Amino acid sequence: MKNLSSVFNPDRVALIGASDQEGSIGKILLSNLLLAKNRTIFPVNPKKKVLLGQRCFENISSIPEPVDLAVIATPAETVLDLVEECGRAGVGGLVIVSAGFKESGEKGASLEQQLNEIRKKYGMRILGPNCLGFVRPNAGLNATFMKANPLPGKIAFISQSGALGSAILDWAASESVGFSMFASLGSMSDIDFGDLIDFLGEDEATRSILIYMEGVGNARKFMSAARAFALRKPVIVLKPGRYTESAEAARSHTGAMAGDDAIYDAAFKRVGVVRVKDISALFDAAEILASQRLPLGRKLAIVTAAGGPGVMATDALMDFGGELAKLSDESLERLNAFLPPFWSKGNPLDLLGDADTGRFDQAIQVCLNDPGVDGILVISIPMDTAPPVEVARVIIENAKKAFKPIITTWMGAGKVREAMDMVARQGIPNYETPEGAVKAYINLYNYERNLELLYETPSELPVRRVVQENLPAFLKRIREEKGSLNEIISKAVAEERYLLNENESKEFLAAYGIPTTVPALAVSEEEAVAVAHRLGYPVVIKIASPDISHKSDVGGVEVGIRSEEQLRQAYGGMLAKVGQRVPEAVIEGITVQKMIENIDYELILGSKKDKDFGAAILFGMGGVTAELIQDFSVGLPPLNTTLAKMLMEETKAYKLVQGWRGKPPADLEELEATLILFSYLVAGFPEIAEIDINPLAISDGKLYALDARIILDKAYRKSADLYPHLVITPYPTRFITTFLLPDGTEVTLRPIRPEDEPLERELLETLSEESRRTRFFSSFRNVTREWLIMFCNIDYDRHIALVAEISEQGKQKIIGVARLIINPDFSSGEIAVLIHDRYQRKGIGQKLMETVLNIARLKELPEIYGEVLTDNREMLNLSRKNGFSIKRLPDGTSSIRLKLQ
Repeated sequence: MKNLSSVFNPDRVALIGASDQEGSIGKILLSNLLLAKNRTIFPVNPKKKVLLGQRCFENISSIPEPVDLAVIATPAETVLDLVEECGRAGVGGLVIVSAGFKESGEKGASLEQQLNEIRKKYGMRILGPNCLGFVRPNAGLNATFMKANPLPGKIAFISQSGALGSAILDWAASESVGFSMFASLGSMSDIDFGDLIDFLGEDEATRSILIYMEGVGNARKFMSAARAFALRKPVIVLKPGRYTESAEAARSHTGAMAGDDAIYDAAFKRVGVVRVKDISALFDAAEILASQRLPLGRKLAIVTAAGGPGVMATDALMDFGGELAKLSDESLERLNAFLPPFWSKGNPLDLLGDADTGRFDQAIQVCLNDPGVDGILVISIPMDTAPPVEVARVIIENAKKAFKPIITTWMGAGKVREAMDMVARQGIPNYETPEGAVKAYINLYNYERNLELLYETPSELPVRRVVQENLPAFLKRIREEKGSLNEIISKAVAEERYLLNENESKEFLAAYGIPTTVPALAVSEEEAVAVAHRLGYPVVIKIASPDISHKSDVGGVEVGIRSEEQLRQAYGGMLAKVGQRVPEAVIEGITVQKMIENIDYELILGSKKDKDFGAAILFGMGGVTAELIQDFSVGLPPLNTTLAKMLMEETKAYKLVQGWRGKPPADLEELEATLILFSYLVAGFPEIAEIDINPLAISDGKLYALDARIILDKAYRKSADLYPHLVITPYPTRFITTFLLPDGTEVTLRPIRPEDEPLERELLETLSEESRRTRFFSSFRNVTREWLIMFCNIDYDRHIALVAEISEQGKQKIIGVARLIINPDFSSGEIAVLIHDRYQRKGIGQKLMETVLNIARLKELPEIYGEVLTDNREMLNLSRKNGFSIKRLPDGTSSIRLKLQ
């Protein structure tokens, strides 16, 4: 993040608009900046010679030293000229606190557009405009016009609202909560959430991030950055506007049901971010984050001397998805030894109204030692036998030696203020209500749970059950069939028709292996019509041409078509070949499309394009009452088996289809596979704005799409980006290749998958000590799950890992890996190659290197680099062969670098 260092870690700072006028923004900014340690501050004001004891400069170009950061606090109409001057002077970063840009209307938006053009011309980075600035308390740097100076801490807080940011900093000061950074983003003309998350990911002082977000900005950048950060540290987001939906009226059930807020929820969950619903929850989360002890699980022990608050906490725990810890028999025996005979005998631990501090002390220790307890909530009220201040001392002493989190509730307003201050100074979370404490605890537990689900190793796609072929063959066939599907789109657009008819829509489903009908045989035209009326669904009869198939609109019955020409005239030429889409039976000269005789369950499966996050997938209860019932979940494509199962499990429909009131259960593996296949369809066509399968019927356990609708995106324009409608890059099948080793062994080069964790573990564990040392600069022995997650769960956008895979005795084996890790600003990428000892000197490294270099060129990276141990001759020879320059460094390593542009 070198390009952001000039903004957030500058050595020399200029303040343009510095002032000594009391109460002015220019004076507050200058006063704050002058508190900085080991940094040089240059006030700039053409009307002043000296400001606050500092020499003042007429303009940026008159400053005799190079400036890293310029803070601009002048009227909006002056900003463009000042930014141009900064660019010419070589200033790397700007903080623009001035208002009057896009937030002020059309004229301001034009100013902001010109501002960005100047920024790009000089390669500067800009925080703002219309922002408060930023503070880095640990670094002693305050570049805001707030009078508050936050305490140092481990939490970073990023806010789009300056007013809310200021309020939170005031609250934090009163609660002794410190921050590693506070940043006000303002208009986000340049630096946005993704940039700051990437920067903070490399900041050792930052342990977690709080975000107040009104709009995500660059969603793809945010998703990549948040995913990488959340794997190691919590990200908590407050996003208001939960009931604001897109202005454009939806034309499908999916469009109507999957509102903006549901998609934000899905996006946050997909990258391990925890969302809170209100400001108090954000404050509460900050308390636990500041304690540096995250919940170990959802099992909470509640210690109180008042039964009522204990019940309130229990109710809140159930409401928020927590669980009362079940105390062990040993713990109950210990508690019985010092508590009165009529204590609660369980959790919550009601110590009774005559409890003294000794009871609190012993009860807390029992809970800390109980393996069934993940965290402890202590509720205190003013009592003569256990004064809050004395209870606070007991809690502090236990918290010092505890590895489990202890959170506290203090009920009693002024009478408990001193106790609250005491525990706050020790970093122990404290709340005024039991509900607030429990909500904060469960929110932070959900962070851990989201990651467990997100990084669970998925199983292989059970695609054979649906398409009767392996995944590579299926994907190859899809690429071949996309031509005919694109013809359908082109024809519709040429006719200015953006709603595809049912047959056209089902062509897409059929190509992706999603079944559309089931059997109902008839031996005559009359019988076929009777079957159709009985079932309430249409039947199609074609006589004299068995290679013609057509399904009429729902609710109608078409019979008596005697020729292909009549069919073309009736249905605009939308034909499907027998066997291409669904099996059919020709009986006594009549071709009857197979029908459903009974429907056990009706589901909905759909997708819509969101203005921020692109395509999203909806799954839930379907049928004509889908919008009324509102039982659905939303996810982002692409899906794998784990994500598809998560999507299903979040609905009541999932429980229903497992068997309800004597109806047979659905084939859940087939349902899971259908969701994944559908996500491939959504990913493959950025031209699609909305798509519905409603109902996705289940009959005798099997799935059938009875009705389908596809709406094309009028605003879509072709671009070089293969997936402009996705914020998560799909598995890049275009990088799959094969070649032969000299002994004839076939090797597949392909991008790594989350499913590869076992194969990756085997590779790392069977390396020689020397290979581990030369690749990882360490002869490690223990391959941790965290390593495997980091290696296998990649985003394919900023991180590409290619594996060389062979089949040995019927089992797949990874024998080599090459990685390209791209810097967030796409200015360069770092490369590394590893080949298993048994397969070295066979040309595998060269193949991997060539492929990675091609990918780097496709990504238009200016250069790639790496660091290699100087005694790793194989890697240095491989680098030299591929054109890298090599520079030996004094620490026993060598730098390799290759210019690509």
